[in-house]
Amino acid sequence: MNQRDSKIREILRGLAADFFSRESNRLSLITVTGIETRSRGGTAVILVTVLPENQEEDAVNFMHRQLTDFKEYVRTHSKIQRIPFFEVALDVGEKNRQRLDEITKSIPKV
Repeated sequence: MNQRDSKIREILRGLAADFFSRESNRLSLITVTGIETRSRGGTAVILVTVLPENQEEDAVNFMHRQLTDFKEYVRTHSKIQRIPFFEVALDVGEKNRQRLDEITKSIPKV
C-alpha cells in the first residue's frame, strides 16, 4: 500500500461519511469506519457500523440504493480521476473489537 492509495481511501471515507449522514433518515446512526480497495483501486468497499444493531440490514440496503448518487457526489466533490465502483459492507472487525472491549471490562481486576 502506498501513500497515494492511503490518501484516496481517506478522501473516500470522508466523502462517504458526509454523504450518508446527509442522506440518511436519522432512524439509525451510520458510521463510516473505513474504505477497503480491491482490484487495484477499481472497487472500493465502504465499511460501516450501524446503531442500533437491529437497523443494520435496513441501513445497508439504503446505502446500496444510494451508491449511484454517491458516485456522482464523489465525482463532483473530489479531484479523483478514476472513480471506483462502490460496495457497502458491515465492519465486522470493528464489531469484534467492541465485543472484546466489553469482555475485557467484565473481567475483575486483580
